[in-house]
Amino acid sequence: MRRALLAIPLLFAAPVTAQTEPVAAGPDAFLTGYFAALKDQVELPVAPEGKSLAADANLSRIAFGSCNHQSRSQHMWAQIAATNPDVFLFIGDNNYGDQFWKGDASLSTLRAAYQKQAETPELTEFRKQVPMMITWDDHDFGLNDGGANFAFRGWSETIFETFWGSSEEVKSRPGIYESRMFGEAGKRVQIIMLDTRFFRSELETIAYSPERPPLGPYVPSEDSGKTMLGDAQWQWLEQELAKPADLRILVSSIQVITDAHNYESWEALPIERAKLYGMLSKRAESGLVMLSGDRHAGGIYTDTPEAADGEKLWELTSSSLNYSFSSTERNTEREPDPKRLTDFISEENFGLVEIDWRREAVTLSLRGSEGETRVEQRFTW
Repeated sequence: MRRALLAIPLLFAAPVTAQTEPVAAGPDAFLTGYFAALKDQVELPVAPEGKSLAADANLSRIAFGSCNHQSRSQHMWAQIAATNPDVFLFIGDNNYGDQFWKGDASLSTLRAAYQKQAETPELTEFRKQVPMMITWDDHDFGLNDGGANFAFRGWSETIFETFWGSSEEVKSRPGIYESRMFGEAGKRVQIIMLDTRFFRSELETIAYSPERPPLGPYVPSEDSGKTMLGDAQWQWLEQELAKPADLRILVSSIQVITDAHNYESWEALPIERAKLYGMLSKRAESGLVMLSGDRHAGGIYTDTPEAADGEKLWELTSSSLNYSFSSTERNTEREPDPKRLTDFISEENFGLVEIDWRREAVTLSLRGSEGETRVEQRFTW
């Protein structure tokens, strides 16, 4: 039986609705016993030991990045460390374990990608210096553009939580969403790491057209049954936003504000995005910055959506650490966007959020492969 299960091909279920929450209700339910046995039979990789960050630490510099291929140059770790961040947020596509996957239920290529990361000297050295918080995106989730219909998501979650040493709170529930509070009153930062994969419904696709520009396959869906976060995570987020904080950092692996493309983004589920905006508008009083990745390019975005009750929202997208596809000039021309204030930086980059507590101001920037500033924006809250 075990050999037969190892050869199980990729499985899909009917589109998942907002009511579909626990692993047991998903397409991976009948594999629960198999994965429990597999966990006892294989040695899962574990990340190099990391530096901890005390809850009373006052944060003034937060670095983040996404899209890091485990087999490409790892030079960016030294550049990030050189900025002396208080914490680094690894926000998705932290490896590309889905590449060359043949559909085995044991997710052998994903485990191999994590193992390669465990043996990466640059990451090992970085983790000695800089505390980290981590969430995932599709490639380290295990399936390109995957969501709640990924049959092996529960096993992928186990691999992730084992590798990164997730907290008992995260391990106790489906999905990997997490929130932590840092600093003293008056300088309190809440970092909220969303999980935009585990519960997300299938997206609707564009009908084929030879004239359509190559800006993604998805169209916005007005189906109110579709979910981005799932009921439990939505309830948790509302509770987290009610907690007192001076500045909140909200991390989404995929972009939130933009409407300029048809790749994965919150635009694909506009009802869910409006729900997010409305929930943010009702948060306990605080500043707010949104961070995202995924796109293999980055920039600074702003918008004042009606659903956010007139608040001006800010988002910094940073991608990728070592997996760029194009040039900034070509990307900027290819994807015009009135909500993006900067060029669309395609070359390797990481993001930096610098906090000026005295002036209640934030500076957002993208740094290049030599640590140089590519774009920058300052605002007050």
